[in-house]
Amino acid sequence: MLNRKIEKTLLEWKDLPNHNPLIIKGCRQCGKTYSVLKFAHKHYKHVIYINFFENPAYISIFNGSLKIDDLILYMSAALGSKAVFEEKHTCIILDEIQECPNARTSLKFFKQDGRFDVICTGSLLGVNGYKERTMSIPVGYETIINMFPLDFEEFLWANNIPESVIDNLKECLSTCTAVHDLIHERMNELLLQYTVVGGMPAVVNEFIASHQINNVLQLQRDIVNGYGDDMVKYADKSNKSKIRECFYSIPKQLGKENKKFQYSIIKKGASSVKYEGSLQWIEDAGIIRRCYNLNITELPLDGNADKNIFKVYMADIGLFVSMLEDGTQYDILKGNLLGYKGAIFENLVADFFGKMGRKLYYFHKDSGLEVDFVIRYKGECILVECKSNSGNIKSTKTVLKHPEKYHVYNAIKLGNYNVGKSGNITTLPLYMGFLLIER
Repeated sequence: MLNRKIEKTLLEWKDLPNHNPLIIKGCRQCGKTYSVLKFAHKHYKHVIYINFFENPAYISIFNGSLKIDDLILYMSAALGSKAVFEEKHTCIILDEIQECPNARTSLKFFKQDGRFDVICTGSLLGVNGYKERTMSIPVGYETIINMFPLDFEEFLWANNIPESVIDNLKECLSTCTAVHDLIHERMNELLLQYTVVGGMPAVVNEFIASHQINNVLQLQRDIVNGYGDDMVKYADKSNKSKIRECFYSIPKQLGKENKKFQYSIIKKGASSVKYEGSLQWIEDAGIIRRCYNLNITELPLDGNADKNIFKVYMADIGLFVSMLEDGTQYDILKGNLLGYKGAIFENLVADFFGKMGRKLYYFHKDSGLEVDFVIRYKGECILVECKSNSGNIKSTKTVLKHPEKYHVYNAIKLGNYNVGKSGNITTLPLYMGFLLIER
């Protein structure tokens, strides 16, 4: 049984007086339904579960009146005796709510009525195609929380790493003290496994149960193919093929020395005019994340980002690796990667940051100066270099030598190191990237 951080968030929502209906938004198969059902059965006397994707007939419940008493009547008729509506003790779960836009509209009336808690899940909320089908989004009457696949810390929990070990890592980070060799070795081993497996719950469960990478890979590719099917099913007809072309170009995009996203890599003659909407669709579905170039390394980062220059990373590192050729998993676990490992470990750090809710930024100048990531950390603008080995960080050193120009005073180097510090550059083992949470 996987433990997820979303469970704490759900409890905080429940304890909030006069809370809105809740929408858990995230990519397909990231564990939304499992986590919501687990929470509801633990904290409510009665649970009403309606899945619009598995049973489209339930959509008709919301086709007529949206008065709450009428909806209770229709749900009772559809679900029978297992549907018990008791004020303040019943939680209604509306799963895959994007399949029933009228159910989204009804959240306003559930909020105004106030007798029952409502939790919804949605995989493709906000993508083009869904928006056009939605009658009325109840602005001010719903709370939206983003959920992601398992992050590295949740992966550690799944592998029975105790909290005391994670607390020790936090202490080493705080005091800039080297991690004990035994812990360091084990964490590096788990990091490589996470790079191959990623955080999709079904994949993690299979890995924990069997440790057979061929089974893991099959599940991952089934998920990737499922994303492709969604692109065909939900996207506008004119965009279907372009969305798939964008999606399947990502490994090539990251394989370039200059990882800036280039539409010409998708297809000869491709341009932002033709493909920007397609790329946006994939991002809105939670499958990828953009990493924007900064005009200058200053806070606020979003205010200094150039929205026309960006890299694209997969939101889950395991799914990204599954899109590469067979044998890549073995090479990662054995440390046999050559040039492409930079792209893999950059996507790993993007996975760390994205799953902690960070927006992604980097810094590149036409002169060739480039820093992998730039983050707000402990109130400062911090450079973050991701090095799979002892690769040089000449660009970072250049930036740090000129604080009067770049306004940056410290940097973090993630790689095959233990914890250390040299001047204003802190070196951390790559696995510690998941701890860089503080803003």
